[in-house]
Amino acid sequence: MTVLITGAAAGIGAATAQAFAAAGHQVAVTDIDSDAAKRTADAIGGAAYFELDVRNRQSIEKACIKAVSSLGPLETWVSCAGVSSMARFVDLTDEEIDWNLDVNARGVLVSGQVAAKQFIEQGQGGCIINVASMAGKRGGVPYLAHYVASKFAVVGLTQAMACELAPFGIRVNSVCPGYVRTAMQEREIGWEAELRGLSKEQVIEYYVSDTPQRVLQAPEQVAALTLFLASDQASAITGESVAINGGSYMD
Repeated sequence: MTVLITGAAAGIGAATAQAFAAAGHQVAVTDIDSDAAKRTADAIGGAAYFELDVRNRQSIEKACIKAVSSLGPLETWVSCAGVSSMARFVDLTDEEIDWNLDVNARGVLVSGQVAAKQFIEQGQGGCIINVASMAGKRGGVPYLAHYVASKFAVVGLTQAMACELAPFGIRVNSVCPGYVRTAMQEREIGWEAELRGLSKEQVIEYYVSDTPQRVLQAPEQVAALTLFLASDQASAITGESVAINGGSYMD
């Protein structure tokens, strides 16, 4: 069975691809950057890679068809592609708003449609996992109002998808990472330092102090949770948005 992961060229997506491959799954590494996707697939060994732009329905459909044709029936779809930018709320541009919502929210919705149609056609159920964020459960995140909006949308969308797709044997959940050590976070640290008038080291100290466990998360930890949610052990779990953030907030 095939696992397709969007945004799998780096960060959480790449770690997720590695985790599924190590567990014996056929993995389709997809990303808008096909060269980076190839590097990730080569590093895993045996994984396939395909270009996929979550802003374009035809691109998603094409990647899904190629993955199934090359690797076999779809088992799990992980929507991990995501972007961020930072600005004060009143300074957000239309371009920033559109980019975050198009990739983080609409991209997850359309990817979910494509995955669900494939699962229904196969007639064997399936699993969809959306990567949201702690910003999808807690709005008080500085300089990320547009990102917060996109991730709250993913949490609500996950519930709606799970309810409607359950009769087809399709489970839908999301994971909500906190402060995860990735290239995206490195960029955000720089942006936040500039906006707050702090050093990068001070921003990192703030992130750590906001985490009761006093340690930032690793991409591999998010990948492990995703792998569990796709497993038979999680067969009774659907419509949930599971936090993995070192206790950064309490539901």
